[in-house]
Amino acid sequence: MRVKKIKVGIREVKEVLEDFVRAGEAIEEGEEVKKEVGIYFESIEAFRKALTPKRLELIHLIKEHSPQSIHELSKLAERDIKNVADDVELLTNLGLVEVRRRKEGRKEIAPKVKYDAIELRIAV
Repeated sequence: MRVKKIKVGIREVKEVLEDFVRAGEAIEEGEEVKKEVGIYFESIEAFRKALTPKRLELIHLIKEHSPQSIHELSKLAERDIKNVADDVELLTNLGLVEVRRRKEGRKEIAPKVKYDAIELRIAV
C-alpha cells in the first residue's frame, strides 16, 4: 500500500517570499519550476495552536471511520457538535480536511481525509 503524505512545515514569511521571487524569476527565464505542495506555519507556536491534540484526533477519526456528517464525527469524538464543526472548518481552511456537502434532507457535511500521514519538517 502506498502511503500518501501531506507536508507541514515551519517557514518564516521572509523565506516564503524569497522562494516566490525565485520562482517568478525562473518562470520569466523559461525554466521549469517544481511544484511544492504543503502547509506552512510561521512558527512552531502557530503550528501548535492550529494542530491541537483534539484536532489531530478529529483527523484520525475521519480517516479511520469515514463519518458521513459532522454530527456523526462529534459522537465518535465525544465532543460538542459546534466545537467539532468549528475545528473541521479550520482544518478545511488549512487544507487538511476536505468536505463533501450533501443536500439529502438536511444539509449535511461529510468530512474526508485523503492522506495517510502528516510529515512535519522544521529547518534548522
